[in-house]
Amino acid sequence: MLSAREAQALREAMALREATALRRLAEARPDLTPEQLAAARAAMATKAGTKRPAAKRPAGKGTAGKRSAAKRPTRTRPAARRAARAGTPAERTGSRWSSRLGVVALSTLLIPAVVTVVLPGATTPSGGPLDVTALALSARSSLLEAADGYRVLEEQAAHRRSQLEEARAAEQAAQDQVAADRRVVGAGAAALYRATPTARHPLLALDSADPSGTADVLFHQAVTEHADRALDGAVVRAERTSAALAAAAAQVAAAEAAVQAADAELDSALSAMRDQVDELSPEVTSRLAALGAIPAAGEQQERNERAVARWQGYLAQLGGAGIELPAAAKIADPAAMPSGLSPALDAAGQAVPGVAWAVIGSSPVTVLPSETVAAVSNALSQLGKPFVAGTAGPETYDCGGFTAASWLLAGYALPATPQEQWAAGAAVPLDSLQIGDLVFSPGGQDVGLYLGDGDVLGASAGTYQVGVRSIAAGSTAVRVPVQVTGGPNAPMPGTGPTGPCGAELPTPGVNSPRWGGWDNGKIPTEALCQLGVYRHALRCDAAAGYLAMATAYRAAFGTDLCITDSYRSLGGQRTAFFLKPALAAVPGTSNHGWALAVDLCGGIHVAGSPQWTWMTANAGRFGFVQPAWAAPGGEKPEPWHWEFGYIS
Repeated sequence: MLSAREAQALREAMALREATALRRLAEARPDLTPEQLAAARAAMATKAGTKRPAAKRPAGKGTAGKRSAAKRPTRTRPAARRAARAGTPAERTGSRWSSRLGVVALSTLLIPAVVTVVLPGATTPSGGPLDVTALALSARSSLLEAADGYRVLEEQAAHRRSQLEEARAAEQAAQDQVAADRRVVGAGAAALYRATPTARHPLLALDSADPSGTADVLFHQAVTEHADRALDGAVVRAERTSAALAAAAAQVAAAEAAVQAADAELDSALSAMRDQVDELSPEVTSRLAALGAIPAAGEQQERNERAVARWQGYLAQLGGAGIELPAAAKIADPAAMPSGLSPALDAAGQAVPGVAWAVIGSSPVTVLPSETVAAVSNALSQLGKPFVAGTAGPETYDCGGFTAASWLLAGYALPATPQEQWAAGAAVPLDSLQIGDLVFSPGGQDVGLYLGDGDVLGASAGTYQVGVRSIAAGSTAVRVPVQVTGGPNAPMPGTGPTGPCGAELPTPGVNSPRWGGWDNGKIPTEALCQLGVYRHALRCDAAAGYLAMATAYRAAFGTDLCITDSYRSLGGQRTAFFLKPALAAVPGTSNHGWALAVDLCGGIHVAGSPQWTWMTANAGRFGFVQPAWAAPGGEKPEPWHWEFGYIS
C-alpha cells in the first residue's frame, strides 16, 4: 500500500511527466494540430493506466516557504544517507517512495515511444526516431536491472563461499581432534598389549604370606582402574569426534554443493545478459552510447564528443551494411566463422582472437562481438561521471570499478581492481589492440577501455571524471571475451607510492583548484558529489573528506555538522555578490566556485567556540583547513570558511 505521501509524490511526478512530454512534443512538432495533441495526451494517460483531470493548484501554494539559496543553514541527514553518498554499501529496499519516483522519472524518457504509436513519424528535437531512443533507454534500464541482480547473486555466492570456508575449518578441527583422540586410544591399547598380567590386574600380586605388600597392590589396582576409565573415556571421545567429523564432512559437502549452485546461478545470469546484448542492433547500441553523458569542459568535451561520434559512425557503417553483431562465442574459433564473416588477421597474417572481418563495398571492416559493443556503448554513456575511489557506479566510479561495470553490462564479470583485471585477462600486445581491450598504465595502477585511434576511456583520478585520454607509452593490455589459455599474468612492477588508480600523491595541505578543465563556477553539478544536505555538493574527494569529518563531529558533539554554503555556481556567486558585496567575492573568483570550500555554522562560525576549536584541531585529518585570510586576525576574518586543502 502506498502511503499518503507516496501517493501524492507519484501523482505530482506523473503530472510533471505528462506536462514535460507534451511540451517537448509541441516544441519538436509545431505542425501538430490541437486534435493530435489531445490524442497524444489520451495515449499517455492510457499508458499510465489512468485518466485524470488537470490538477488545480490551490491559491497561494506555489511561493510559501521559499528561501534564498545563497545562504541556507541546514543540517546533515542521517548517517545512513551520508554513508551512501560516501560510497559505503547500504541496504536497499524496493519499497522506498523515492525509488518509485525514480521509475516514474525513467518512464518520462520512455513516453516518446507511446507518442510514436499515435503520431507515426514523430521525431526527437535532434531529428532521430523516438522508438530507437526508447529502445536504447529500455535496454540500458534492463541491463542495469540485470547487473543489480547479478550483484545480489554475487553477494549470496560470497556468503556461501564464506560458509564453505567455515565448514572446511570445522572439518579440519574435527580431523585434528579425531587424530589426537586416536593417538590417546592407540597409546593406551599398546600399553595394555605390552603389559604383564600383574600390571594389567595388580590384584593378582596379592600374597597372603606377605600382608605388608597389600597396600601397594591396592594402590596399583586403583591406578590401573583409573587408567582404564581414562582409556574408556578416550574411546568414547574418539567415537564422538568421529561422528562429529562425519557431520563436518557432510556440512562441507552441503556447502560445496551450495557454492556450485551459486556459481551456476552466476553463470546463468551472465549468460542471460550476453543473450540480451546479442539481440541489440548497431542502431540501438549507437543510441545507447549517447545516453546520460555529463558535459565536460573545453577540449575534454570536444575530445569526448569526437570519440562518441567516431563510435557511432562505426556502428552506423555496420548497420547500414546490414551486418549483425555476432556473439563472442560465435567468432571464438577462426575456423568456424558465421556466414559473411572471416577471421581478422594481424600484420603477420595470423588470426586475431575474438575479432572478425566483414567486407563493406570492397574494404574489410572489423566486426566486434556484440558484448564488446555493449560494453563500449555503456561506457561512453557514462562520460563525465565523477571519480570516487572504491566505487563501481552507476553515479560514481574509480578506474577498476568503471571497467568492471562496463563489462558487467555486457555479460562478463571482472575483478574490481586493475591489478586483478590484469592478472585474469588474456594479454595482447599494444600493436594488436582492439576496441574494448583493457589498457593498463605503466605499473598497472590505472585501467581504461581502448576506443581506437590511441584513445582510452576511463575514470580518471587526475580529472575526477570519466573521460577520454591518450594511451600512455609503456602501457599493457588484455582482451576480455578471449579465454585465457595460460596461468595468470605476472604482476607488473610498481611505479612507487601512488594515490587511487595511480594518481600522483598530492602535496600535503595543497590542492589545485582547477580540475576537469572547468572554469570557476561553471562545474556541472552532475560532476560533483552530493553531501546529503539540501543541494550542497563538492568535488568528490572533498565530499568524502567532509562526510568523514561530519561523522567525527557528530561523535564529538552529538549534533550534525551545520553547513550554509558549498559549491557556488557563477550565477550563485553573482547573487551572493549582489546581496552582500562587502562579504562575497567578485563573481568568477570565489573559492566556492571550485567546489572545494564550505561555510559552516552551528557554532563553528564563532571564533573561539568549542565547535570552532574542534575544527582547528581536527579538520586537517579530513583534508580541510582554514586559510590564513579567514582565520581570526586575518585579512578578512571568516571563521566559518574552510577549504579542502590550501586553494586560496
